[in-house]
Amino acid sequence: MTAIFTSSTRTSSLAARSVDQREHFLISIRADEDRARLAAEHGDLSQSARFIIAALDTERRMAASGPQVLQLIKPRG
Repeated sequence: MTAIFTSSTRTSSLAARSVDQREHFLISIRADEDRARLAAEHGDLSQSARFIIAALDTERRMAASGPQVLQLIKPRG
């Protein structure tokens, strides 16, 4: 059995990078939502829809950007 060790420095820098990236995504989502609201208030519904889609795409990328869990247990067969 092989053990994999990671340094605490590497782990904490990865966690910090993940938090920074998440903050960046949240800021982008809020900006797109605000732009969508303003475009809708001005009657430009197609532009508003584009901003909504951009916000949804950013939400999808944010959800996929976190730490990934690997399948480490092999099925018995």
